[in-house]
Formats: sequence, structure tokens, C-alpha cells
Amino acid sequence: MATGQERKVYTKEFKLMSVELSNTRSDLSALARELDITPVLLYRWRKEHSVKQGSSFLGNGKVILGEGERELARLRKELRKIQIERDILKKAESVFSKSDPKYSGS
Repeated sequence: MATGQERKVYTKEFKLMSVELSNTRSDLSALARELDITPVLLYRWRKEHSVKQGSSFLGNGKVILGEGERELARLRKELRKIQIERDILKKAESVFSKSDPKYSGS
């Protein structure tokens, strides 16, 4: 995207209308030209609508996660944090075991 060029924002209604039109047309490239959008954008909207149905096009380009997806993201974040803590403790254990035999764990 060129400097100073603003990103176009499309309404939910426009996106839904575009998807509905695309279901009735065979030449999606021609439809995209008529709508003044890129074919890639039209395909992306079609995919989102087919996957999310009624919950599609809710945000301004931000991913809106379902309850299960939010829980999965939270658990993955917690797992990463615990793995980092574990790695720090392993390094600390190796440092202490080298400097003082009583920390060797044996």
C-alpha cells in the first residue's frame, strides 16, 4: 500500500450483497470489477461468510473469535508462559548444580 493512501472500508451490507451476487454469477473477476474491489477480496468475503455464516463481517478487519477459540488462545498463551518459566528454572538448576554440589539433586 502506497504512503498516504487510505484503506477502503466496506460495510457489512456491501460485503453480504457482494457475496450474494457472487453466488449467482459465474465470472467473479467481472463481478469484482463491477463492484470496484479485487477478486481476492471477494473470494475472502465468500470464504468468511461460508465459514461463519451469521457471525461474518462483525469487526473492522479484526478477527472475532468464538468462545471456544478464545479459550484455546488463552490456554496456548498460558502454556507458552509455563514453558518459559520451566526453561528458566532448568537453567537456574544447572547454574546452581555446577557451583554448589548440594544443589545437584542427587
